[in-house]
Amino acid sequence: MTSPSPASSRVPPLWARSRGVLLAVLLIIVAGIILAALQQGDESGELDPSSYDPRGSRALAALLAHDGIRVQPVDSLTALRERAGPDTTLLVTVPDRLTGEQQAALRSTAAEADARLVLVAPGSPSLAGLAPGTEARPPAERSTIAPTCTFPAAQRAGDADVGGLRYFTDVPGAERCHLGGGLPSLLRLPASAPATEGTPGSPGTVLLGSSDILRNDRLDEHGNASLALQLLGSRPHLLWYLPSSPDASAASEEPRGFLELVPAGWRWATLQLCFAAVLAAIWRGRRLGPVVSEDLPVVVRASETTEGRARLYHRADARDQAAALLRRATRVRLAELTGVTAADADAPEVLLPALTALLESRAPDRDPASLLFGPAPTDDAGLVRLADQLDALEREVRTS
Repeated sequence: MTSPSPASSRVPPLWARSRGVLLAVLLIIVAGIILAALQQGDESGELDPSSYDPRGSRALAALLAHDGIRVQPVDSLTALRERAGPDTTLLVTVPDRLTGEQQAALRSTAAEADARLVLVAPGSPSLAGLAPGTEARPPAERSTIAPTCTFPAAQRAGDADVGGLRYFTDVPGAERCHLGGGLPSLLRLPASAPATEGTPGSPGTVLLGSSDILRNDRLDEHGNASLALQLLGSRPHLLWYLPSSPDASAASEEPRGFLELVPAGWRWATLQLCFAAVLAAIWRGRRLGPVVSEDLPVVVRASETTEGRARLYHRADARDQAAALLRRATRVRLAELTGVTAADADAPEVLLPALTALLESRAPDRDPASLLFGPAPTDDAGLVRLADQLDALEREVRTS
């Protein structure tokens, strides 16, 4: 059995060097998948009239049905358009999921059908299309708020959990209820006539700052049930619209690019992963420092080293560098033979007079100045001749 060489024992394999980074990346990916699954599980069934989940709305749908209200869940604007009428309330649970074209279609449908439109926690993306002239403001602290308005449904319900987003509007005749910091979390906008002929007007719209009064786990608190039943049960037919991504009503809209389809949270996560990868590469990367000489793990013949280096120079066509090395080595040896210090071996004004004094009784085949300090050869044959002439000059000095 052969023992591992010193080189293999000193240099860890690639897996050993990178396993820490790979393990960290794997943990981040697994954590992201788990968080995405948990988020998806939390949102599935939220405000669904058939869901018994604490965040669902099965209890409210049952109470409405008991009062004779026909509750119909829909998941597309096409179905909503077919069933909407003057005796209808349109409840939109997540209006911010709607595209601009879907918002225009929903508003047109509600206006043409003379239906009441109830929006749950609409934000800036949907207010421009569904409630023009209204702006969303940051939510106030969640608490039970008194109505403090003249809207009959809010007055009869009394205190309710209508916190969440707050709204500012300049629409005349708007009723502002459940104020927090001076802004309402329940806003009722009156219906308006068409601005021009052929243009639908604005339907009567109610904005809810949060979905708390519709949820199973909050329905029995304070006046939540009363307010929810009055808002959604004022007309005998309730269309409960749950916007979903596969809604075919958005098919006519221009296709969006890949980056537009990626949620903003994933973009930030990708940026953070790239930043972490750069930091890990800097941390694990080799740092440049002074050269440390080490003994070779095996003995290599000098001839093999010379031949290998010569082949490298030949492959790179580095004749000038090879000639400079040959001349430098010859000058160092000649300096030792002529009594010149190693520091002056590259000084022609010192080395050449010493060579001339030593070889004054002989006439060398070539001028030492051109051999030791001349231009580099232009081809391989010239490099071979230079090596032979340097050897000949060195022999002459040694035998003089």
